[in-house]
Amino acid sequence: RSAAEFSFFLAMPTMAGAFAYDLYKNRDVLSMNDAVIITIGFIASFVAGVFVVKGLLDFVTRHGFAPFAWWRIVVGLLGFMGLYYLG
Repeated sequence: RSAAEFSFFLAMPTMAGAFAYDLYKNRDVLSMNDAVIITIGFIASFVAGVFVVKGLLDFVTRHGFAPFAWWRIVVGLLGFMGLYYLG
């Protein structure tokens, strides 16, 4: 659990930097009227992220990383197959 928590804490500065860089890149098309929409989106994604991270950490605590790892392998293979056959 502590390794998963550490990885999420490590991702926070990266996501904050990506958000700041995106705001900087789009500063010409944004106005103060967009601040409310950006704030609502930030709050909604933060709340959703808290629930998802808590759920994942609880799952990892109870079951370990093996089911999560297999899930990622299956979804990744399905994604590659989808790209190969449909893309």
